[in-house]
Amino acid sequence: MVGIGRRMNKLNALVKIRTGPGAAVLPRDVTRIHMEFAHKINGGHMGPRKFWREALPRLKYWNPAVPMVVNRTRDQEGPATLTLYFREPGASLQSDVPQPSSSTEGLAKAPAPAEGERIVTIDMKNRRSEAILKEFLDKSGAVAVKTSPQDEVLIREIADREAQAAIDREVMRKRNEEIKREQRRLAQAQSEAAAIREAL
Repeated sequence: MVGIGRRMNKLNALVKIRTGPGAAVLPRDVTRIHMEFAHKINGGHMGPRKFWREALPRLKYWNPAVPMVVNRTRDQEGPATLTLYFREPGASLQSDVPQPSSSTEGLAKAPAPAEGERIVTIDMKNRRSEAILKEFLDKSGAVAVKTSPQDEVLIREIADREAQAAIDREVMRKRNEEIKREQRRLAQAQSEAAAIREAL
């Protein structure tokens, strides 16, 4: 039987990726997404980095068929862009168009749109992740996913267990401190007894 702690960790991870900022379904004409930003947060890359960490995994969860490529660079002064690719009305795109792999060394630049595609670019630099997400939803036409009643129950259950876990940790901390105090008192008493024996 799976331990309750492990089960709650799995439920927590599942709920976090299914709900929250970025949990949205893209329209069918969005063909792919490309992000580019620097590794570190300075130079205006904090918002893009947070969007990548929090919103993009949720977008991928709800849109598994949409390629999402991330190009991280070492250039802190460089751009931070999010490129949306759309299928033009009535266009028929090849399904075997090669997609670049994500890169941590700036090797996955945004490709030019294919025939029958158009692009919309969002400048993410020096912007909060919330503002980036709002513009992304507005320009992509994505529809935010409402939290299901089942997930709401799980969220409450997780919150209750996390609160209880915090209480349990505090109880254990105090217990461990008391054990250490007892051990110090015992060691001191033994040391004093040894000193008395030597003095006799």
